[in-house]
Amino acid sequence: MIYFPHTQSCGTSTGVSVPCMFSSMPRTQYDAALASHQEGLLDIVQRAGINVLWQENDGGCKGVCNRVPNKDIPSIAAPGLCSGEECYDEALFTGVEDHINQLNSDTIIVLHMIGSHRPAYYRRYPDAFKQFTPTFDTNQIQNCSQDVLTNTYDNTLLYLDNTLNNAIALLKHHQDKFNTALVYLSDHGESLGEDSVYLHSMPYAVAPSQQTHIPMLMWLSHDYQQQFAVEETCLRQRAQTQSYSQDNLFHTILEMLNVTTNEYQPEWDILKGCRNRTA
Repeated sequence: MIYFPHTQSCGTSTGVSVPCMFSSMPRTQYDAALASHQEGLLDIVQRAGINVLWQENDGGCKGVCNRVPNKDIPSIAAPGLCSGEECYDEALFTGVEDHINQLNSDTIIVLHMIGSHRPAYYRRYPDAFKQFTPTFDTNQIQNCSQDVLTNTYDNTLLYLDNTLNNAIALLKHHQDKFNTALVYLSDHGESLGEDSVYLHSMPYAVAPSQQTHIPMLMWLSHDYQQQFAVEETCLRQRAQTQSYSQDNLFHTILEMLNVTTNEYQPEWDILKGCRNRTA
């Protein structure tokens, strides 16, 4: 696992950040109306012959998955993983194993998690992940002490960690057929009462760092690193010392999938400087 501690979002809300990170436009030039009428990352890779699947568990893909195969998880999830129209993120794996078993080509699968979203943090994880206590089990978070609210939020992170672990285990299970890799990043950050600010969606220019500083990580299987000549030591060193953003996603994924297009800009590719082209 390679963690990128210095990563910034494109926006402070899902509606801005998700379309932005899947577009070719950097944050400083992003135009939502223009992006909605252009091919995004998934359109390009699908047109290149790569199989695409979007699994949705956060109320919609904001237009990003409109032209690719997609599934609304609350409508198909296994019993026990959902309550009403909300599901735990483990439900995102519904049908994925069967999908992979039928594949005979390169593939990208997007799991759009609900993660730690919205004020009802206590509803984002099963009871087994209630490890930090006491917690605040309502959505009236402004009435909660910051320590207790942080406990509740940290439990969502434990559950997220478990979900990512399950994703990596699934990829390892299919390494006999595919060179596998995983990229995770959040769409935005979250304020937990610092300076009496909560949630997210503040204007980017005045938003606190808690809303624009996001987690990003990569897991690259050994076979993937060998096949694509990625030097792990180089990547780890760059991850710790350089700054990145959601602007890097579009170009990095294109290169990871070996897609050639004029839209690709190598200076935005996270892996570019850590590939041994002589290998």
